[in-house]
Amino acid sequence: MTGIRARAPESSPRARLPKRSLWRRLQGRSLRTRLLVCISATLITVCLAMALTTVLAQHAYLLGSLDQRVRNAAERSAGGAQVGPGSDTDLGFLREQGQAAGTVAARLDDKGNVLAAEVVTGAGEEETLTADQRAALEGLTPDGSLHTRTIPGLGTYRVTAVDGDGRPVLTGLPMEDVQEMISDLVLLEAVVAAAGLVVAGCVCAVVIRRQLRPLGRVAATAVEVSRSPLAHGQVTGLIRVPERYTDPGSEAGQVGAALNRMIDHVESSLTERRRSEERMRRFLADASHELRTPLASIAGYAELMNRGTERVEATLAWRRVSAESARMTGLVEDLLLLARLDEGRPLEATEVDLAALVAEAVWDARAAGDSHHWQLGLLVDSPALVLGDEARLQQALANLLANARVHTPVGTTVVASVEAAEAYCVVRVRDDGPGIPPHLLPTVFERFTRGDVSRARSGPADGGSGLGLAVVEAITAAHGGLIEVQSEPGHTEFAIFLPAVGRPALVSAGSNPVARLSAALSDPLAPVHSDVARVAAPESSAHGRP
Repeated sequence: MTGIRARAPESSPRARLPKRSLWRRLQGRSLRTRLLVCISATLITVCLAMALTTVLAQHAYLLGSLDQRVRNAAERSAGGAQVGPGSDTDLGFLREQGQAAGTVAARLDDKGNVLAAEVVTGAGEEETLTADQRAALEGLTPDGSLHTRTIPGLGTYRVTAVDGDGRPVLTGLPMEDVQEMISDLVLLEAVVAAAGLVVAGCVCAVVIRRQLRPLGRVAATAVEVSRSPLAHGQVTGLIRVPERYTDPGSEAGQVGAALNRMIDHVESSLTERRRSEERMRRFLADASHELRTPLASIAGYAELMNRGTERVEATLAWRRVSAESARMTGLVEDLLLLARLDEGRPLEATEVDLAALVAEAVWDARAAGDSHHWQLGLLVDSPALVLGDEARLQQALANLLANARVHTPVGTTVVASVEAAEAYCVVRVRDDGPGIPPHLLPTVFERFTRGDVSRARSGPADGGSGLGLAVVEAITAAHGGLIEVQSEPGHTEFAIFLPAVGRPALVSAGSNPVARLSAALSDPLAPVHSDVARVAAPESSAHGRP
C-alpha cells in the first residue's frame, strides 16, 4: 500500500545505554581483581608481541633461504637451456641432476607468455602443467625478481624468470615447507604462551593475595573499630592491626602503621576527653559544695537574727556572717582568676623585684602564723628582676606560704629563698614538716585537691578550698614559668622558675618546658644546677602541695 511509511523498530533501552569502557567496568571491582586483570593484559600483550616478532623474523629468514634456492635453480635452468637444443619449448634441463622435487620450469616468449611448463614430481618424473596451471605463471618479466604465485593443484610457489641469452626461463620452488614450519612455530608459541600465561596468572594471583593481605587486615580492623561504642563507655582496648602487618618497608605496612597511630590518637583523645569531663563534673560538684557551706551558714545566722532568739549574740552572728562572706568571696575570686588565666587574658607587665616581694610575703606570713619559724634566704648577686604582674605574683607567694603554714604542725621551720641567674630567677619555699602524701603528688596542682576528702569545714584551720596551688600554677604558667615540687617526710620544697627580664618564656605553646629550661641554664650557679635535674616533664611539673 502506497503512502504508508514503515516505522523503524525502536531500539531497546539496553541498546541506547552508552557502552562502558573496560577501565570503567573495573572501577567497581576490588583492587585484587584490577591488579590481576592489568597484569594479565600486560602479559598477554607482551606474549603476543614476542610471538609476532618471532614469527615474522622466522618467516623472513625462511623466505630468504627459499628465495636463494629459487635463484640457484633459475641459474641452473638458464644454463641448461643455453646448452640444449634450440627449441623454445624444450625443458630438457629439468632432467639434469640437482633439480628438487616440486620444481616448476617454463619457457616464456618475449611477452611473458608461457610456451611450455612442467613440474618435477615426487618420483623424479616431469609432468606437463595444465592450461589453468600455466595461466598462473604468465605475465612475469624476465628480470630476475621473485614473485609468489598460487598454482592450482600444486600450491603456493616462489618463482622467478631470467633471460638466458634471449631464451627466457621461469623457475619456481614450492613454499609448502616454509608454510608448514611457520604454522608449527605459531602452534608451538601459542601452546607455550597459553601455558605460561596460566602459570603466571596463578603465581600473580597468589602473590597479589599475599601482598594485599595486610590491607584486608587493615580494613577488618577499621570495621571492628567503627563498631566500637566510641560515643559512650570506656574507650580502651581498641583492636589494633597486628605488628606483622605494619612493616614500614611496604605500602600496605605503612597504611597499617598509620591506622594504629590514628587509633592510638583517637583512644588517647577520647580518654582525655572523658577525664576532662570527669574533672569538670568533679569541679562543679566541689565548687557547689564549697559555695553551699558558707551560704548555708549565712542563711542560718540570718534566720536566727530574724527570729530574735537570744541563743546567739548579734555581734557573733554578724562576725560569722562576715567570715563566711569573706570565705565565699575569696573562693569566687579564685575561680574567676582561674577562668581568666585559662582564657589567656594578658596580665600587667612591669618589672618586679622578687627579693623584695618574697621579703614582704615572709613578713606577712610571720604576722599571720607566729607559731612557725620563718626564714628568708637571698642568694642573689644581682637584682632578681622579672617581668610580670606584681599583685598576682604576690598572691602566688602568699598561697605557697599559707599552704606551708596551714598544712604543717606548730614549730615547723619554713624557708623562703630567691636565686637569680642570667636567664631566670627561682623562688623556693621549703619546710621540714611531715610532707605531702605520695598519692596526692600526681594531682596536687588540680583544682579542689585537698589532703582530706571531706567537704565539711568547721573552721578556717581545717584547710582551704583546694584552689591555692591551682592558682599558683596558673599564675606561674601565665608568666611563662615553671613550678615543681619535691616532698618526703621532713623535707618539702616548691620551686618557681620565672624568666628574667628580657629573656624568653621558659614555657610556651608547642615547646618542651624541660628543654627550654635546660637551654636557659647558662649561668654556672651550683645550687640551681643541682635542682635543674629535678625539673619534671610537662605532665609532672605541674605538681604542688594541698
